[in-house]
Amino acid sequence: MKRFAIWGTLLALLTPFVLVAAPAMTGEVEMQTINYTAIGMFLLFVAGTLGITYWAAKRTRSAKDFYTAGGGITGFQNGLAIAGDFMSAASFLGISGLVFASGYDGLIYSIGFLVGWPVIMFLIAEQIRNLGKFTFADVSSYRFGQTPIRSMAAISSLVVVAFYLIAQMVGAGKLIQLLFGLEYWIAVVAVGVLMMVYVIFGGMTATTWVQIIKAMLLLAGATFMALASLAHFGFSPEEMFRQAVAVHPKGDAIMGPGTLVTDPLNAISLGLALMFGTAGLPHILMRFFTVPDAKEARKSVFYATGFIGYFYILTFIIGFAAIVLLTQHPEFFKPGALLDGTIVDVKGVSGGTNMVAIRLAEAVGGNLFLGFISAVAFATILAVVSGLTLAGASAISHDLYASVIARGRSNEATEIRVSKFATFALGLVAIGLGIAFETQNVAFMVGLAFAIAASANFPVLITSIFWGKMTTRGAVVGGLVGLISAVILTILSKAVWGDVLGHTAMVDGKEIAVGLIGLNNPAIISMPLAFFFIWLVSLLDNSERAKLDRAAFDAQKIRCETGIGAEGAASH
Repeated sequence: MKRFAIWGTLLALLTPFVLVAAPAMTGEVEMQTINYTAIGMFLLFVAGTLGITYWAAKRTRSAKDFYTAGGGITGFQNGLAIAGDFMSAASFLGISGLVFASGYDGLIYSIGFLVGWPVIMFLIAEQIRNLGKFTFADVSSYRFGQTPIRSMAAISSLVVVAFYLIAQMVGAGKLIQLLFGLEYWIAVVAVGVLMMVYVIFGGMTATTWVQIIKAMLLLAGATFMALASLAHFGFSPEEMFRQAVAVHPKGDAIMGPGTLVTDPLNAISLGLALMFGTAGLPHILMRFFTVPDAKEARKSVFYATGFIGYFYILTFIIGFAAIVLLTQHPEFFKPGALLDGTIVDVKGVSGGTNMVAIRLAEAVGGNLFLGFISAVAFATILAVVSGLTLAGASAISHDLYASVIARGRSNEATEIRVSKFATFALGLVAIGLGIAFETQNVAFMVGLAFAIAASANFPVLITSIFWGKMTTRGAVVGGLVGLISAVILTILSKAVWGDVLGHTAMVDGKEIAVGLIGLNNPAIISMPLAFFFIWLVSLLDNSERAKLDRAAFDAQKIRCETGIGAEGAASH
């Protein structure tokens, strides 16, 4: 039955492409000539991944299979899958677009993403694997009252997942819009439907193998693109930079800081979010439960760091090379964005700056390579979206339903059923958010997700593992303060208040988008607030529950270090 459901869904999904693609070519959105080579590769990948989903569906029989692929993934495989999670639309499309628009400053995201990994490797990877079962809430609630901690952890996970999903859905929508000539909203709906199929039928097994295959294809494609681009400059980075400065509207400014993040406070705040937010991302933390033991968990981080670091070097080359090579293709720009081989408006790239890497693929490799990179970029987005959705669905089914609502009395079949319904609901939310945030740079939106993860999840996770005086009440209050302050400050920033909600003001005779606060990333305020309230409330807490929390720390410490001990010491 599952087999017919999966392939039936594929046919239903592809029908709108056939019916709508040609008429949409005359719509208001900028449409391109249909690239049949690219579309063929794209559909080939979709069919292949649905085949993986069918294979995974036959192997998914228990909650452990659905949430963690049965715990049988090796460290190397999991490292590739984690790298696949990180090499997302934000990394491939967003960062290369930021480097194209702002030069060296665009690297702040890739550097921030990368330096978060030592925190995970040396501080929490082993502890997470030894303490947890399915989700990061298993770890943060290990010795605390289950109901309040799991409720708070599930809510914060869902908020992080929602913001992260925005970036992926925007990237996917723009990509399909460019490739098929579809209206943007139809492209977003198509991505949402495919994502639901992967997660509902295949669970973590399908998600993991799609991630692994995608990571290998993306690394190979990005390597070829970087080398082919450098070949145009005689493999001389110095020559590439010289020519980039000559044609970029910001000139020498692209070789220094200040073109993207304009003040030290915002730079520090963004850095904090990217560094510590990594350790609070629910879809990344879930990956440590897919390996058999703590040793393989450490290996996962080691391999992932190598793959991710290498990939970010490639995106840097791709971004700078695109500044020069795209100017040789006036058809890639909107009218007036290019003048005598010099870029007048960096936002004038057809399809937006998020599509710079796709345009460069066409410039250096023609239609065949454009098709390959487009399919791989779409695979990148689909795999990340599937991982995010699975993390969100797990928070609802395992943390909220099984542990809080049913209080441990539900069976696995019911829990998985709830997770699948949650996946469908999250898919609808992702589609709605993707349409609403169409104009945002995807790397920037991921930065906001990192800020919320650094403010709500990371403080609770790290203090629950290493601070024996922490209590249930302190964790709940501190986590909620971090979550609420991060969300409120994000909404009040220019990125949401001005760019998304449309609030403007007259500045120097021009109407521009404005925020109610000058801070674009809230982590420098919200993360210290979370730690402060965890510390303060825990110290002031003299309840009976607090005594149990503190007494259970020694048993938790033994399990953290050895993996031996009770599954959890807390009561409801």
